[in-house]
Amino acid sequence: MVRFKHRYLLCELVSEDARCRLSLDDRVLGGLVRDTIARVHGTFGAAACSVGFAVRYLNAYTGVVLLRCRKDFYQLVWSALPFITHLENKGHRYPCFLNTLHVGGTIRTCQKFLIQYNRRQLLILLQNCTDEGEREAIRKSVSRSCLLEKESAEELSDSAGEEAVEAME
Repeated sequence: MVRFKHRYLLCELVSEDARCRLSLDDRVLGGLVRDTIARVHGTFGAAACSVGFAVRYLNAYTGVVLLRCRKDFYQLVWSALPFITHLENKGHRYPCFLNTLHVGGTIRTCQKFLIQYNRRQLLILLQNCTDEGEREAIRKSVSRSCLLEKESAEELSDSAGEEAVEAME
């Protein structure tokens, strides 16, 4: 059997209207991307990208979207994303655009990139703060996330060490 390779496009939905992201649905976004591909690349693009295309992850609060498509045709999807200028949902039309953050071969690489991207955004936010209270709240948030990450890494290493000791006995 042949394994089909995929590419994952990590995108951010940017909109001035918060209702745009909150009314977001994966079927609506998938249909919008498919329609845009058909409009930009014609019948060939629509047919090539329809097989294997899926919205794998959607966070309505942050606007992060993970799109999956076949490896051979990911450039067709990627090139059609700038032509998305609005989102229509439930009779409303919201102006927005998709900002492609990363293209990866696995979901895990996209997750790693997203963690680094969010850290950089928090640091930029920290530098732009004017009030000391805001800075302290962001510092606590960042340090808490770093501590949670270290604790989970230590738990993994401790459990791996315990398993090694049990295997040796």
